[in-house]
Amino acid sequence: MDRNSIIGIVLIVAILFGYTWYTMPSAEEQARMQRTQDSLASVELEKRAREAEVQLNATTAVAVQDSSATKDTLSLEATLESALADSVRNTMLAKRYGTFHPAATGTDSEVVIENERLQVAIRTHGARPTVIRLKEYQTYRKTPLLLADPDSGTYEFRFFQGNLDLSTNDLYFTAEQTTKDAVVLKAATTDPGTWLQITYRLDSAGYFMHVNTAFVGAGANVDARSLFFRWELLGLHNEKHRETEQQKCGVYFKYFSDDRDYLSETGDDQKELVGRTNWVGFKQDFFTVGLVSDEGFAGSGSELAIATLADSTHTKRYSAKLFFEKPRGAAPSVDMRIYMGPNHYGTLVDTEIAQFDKIMDLGWGIFGWLNKWLVIPIFNWLDGWGWSYGIIILVLTIVIKMLLMPLTWKNFVSSAKMRLLKPELDEINGKYKPEDALKKQQAQMDLYRKAGVNPANGCVPLLIQMPVLYAMFRFFPASIELRQQAFLWADDLSSYDSILDLPFVIPMYGDHISLFTLLMSASTIVYSLINQQQMPQQPGMPSMKLMIYLFPIMMLFFLNNFSAGLSYYYLLANVISILQMTLFKHLFVNEDKIRAQLVQNMKTPKKKSRWQQRLEDMQKQQQAARRK
Repeated sequence: MDRNSIIGIVLIVAILFGYTWYTMPSAEEQARMQRTQDSLASVELEKRAREAEVQLNATTAVAVQDSSATKDTLSLEATLESALADSVRNTMLAKRYGTFHPAATGTDSEVVIENERLQVAIRTHGARPTVIRLKEYQTYRKTPLLLADPDSGTYEFRFFQGNLDLSTNDLYFTAEQTTKDAVVLKAATTDPGTWLQITYRLDSAGYFMHVNTAFVGAGANVDARSLFFRWELLGLHNEKHRETEQQKCGVYFKYFSDDRDYLSETGDDQKELVGRTNWVGFKQDFFTVGLVSDEGFAGSGSELAIATLADSTHTKRYSAKLFFEKPRGAAPSVDMRIYMGPNHYGTLVDTEIAQFDKIMDLGWGIFGWLNKWLVIPIFNWLDGWGWSYGIIILVLTIVIKMLLMPLTWKNFVSSAKMRLLKPELDEINGKYKPEDALKKQQAQMDLYRKAGVNPANGCVPLLIQMPVLYAMFRFFPASIELRQQAFLWADDLSSYDSILDLPFVIPMYGDHISLFTLLMSASTIVYSLINQQQMPQQPGMPSMKLMIYLFPIMMLFFLNNFSAGLSYYYLLANVISILQMTLFKHLFVNEDKIRAQLVQNMKTPKKKSRWQQRLEDMQKQQQAARRK
């Protein structure tokens, strides 16, 4: 054989091997072909079972027609028919559930575990909690408070055993080692030494339920990385005003390496997790169902979603698909905790879970800081005296107003100085024409410097007080302490108060009249009118009369459906501010003395400060640029 023949044979063999390798199906295609073959086998098995059943029925019919048939023969045929049906069913279950087919049938029952705060009912079919009840709370309609619509949605641990896709939702468990606050549930396999075990245990007096899922025995043949948890939960309408309740329902989560994040609270939303996640929270206004993993939920494949529901019974649909951080070859066992409790700041902090308290939206930045370190400590201290919450809000308002009084005093005195310079300001306004606005501004600044008045002194205290007002806007609607607490005509300080329910809906207002909001708006108008009298009026400035009435009317519409406690606080703050301004003006501020001091200052003006000199230089540069 010559060299060319040898080369030809080698090339032919290489081509055959290459073509075989190229056309070989991938692992995914092999799995799909295997599932197809399994399906065809199942169909063939069902076909044989139906043929056997038809044959057995025909035999039974002939036997019935035979007058010589005995009762023993009929009994034997019934036994054969039952045995054949059981055999076919067992074969089908073994094909579908593998070694777990003994757990594919069973008896569904309910096990109840509870502690001082929680009561949880767990079905043995699926080993899933169906009823989650908080013992200390009720709905607005005075019914037991449930954290989810009982036995709704999906709750499952899903895993692969070989090519079989299995779910605990399809398996029947037996309850063992049941105590008052714990239960061990087992799903049997064909191997007596192998089973799936799910353990639920409540804290002795807390809001956590510990969940351990483990495949016991070497025969389970389950890859821990294929195991994931899926929960779809339907939130119930538990509060007074469903629309406001829906606005506060959301899904929160926290990556180990990042701050707390959340899905949209105003519409439907979904998200794929991209990092190891510490916890996921299904927030329902004043309550939360939180899933916590110390090892972390995996960022690959885990998904969260939320959807608004239109019916009057529910609020939103929450869903989570969570894989677990497991290395290759790890034991098929996972642990997690489920928080089922109130959105109470102290309670959430006591869990010692990183940023779990941020499920409560107390405001960002300085607003949240004010609530955490000022408002909440004062509120909790007052709460310990056993007063009604209407009185607590009154005292809280007085305390905060007292803390802010130095700023209020400084603002009032600064406004009085500006107002008492009106004769000099009128003279400047009459001296300069409108086109000489820059010269007029320079003259006014020179007047303020000579008189020792800083125009910014009246603005800074107001800017400092604004964060307090916004912090309260976040604090009261989020405070579960006010939930279902009555005061005067309000039956629930956490929701709106109503003195008249309207037979129709006013757009952007509602179907009721909130008296606290109405009084708050009226007091805002009175406060604005009094404050306007204290401020210097300059010609050429836009009239503030429109704003005096427009802003309170806007607040009337905006706050009509908000917490009555919030409107009550704003009402008290306005009343106290009016009293402060009245006392300052008539008892503590001598305007004649202030005017004399201003005149004396103008006779012996102080040296320009660096800020004043820099501002004057900038004005001169602007004026020179305009001339060019």
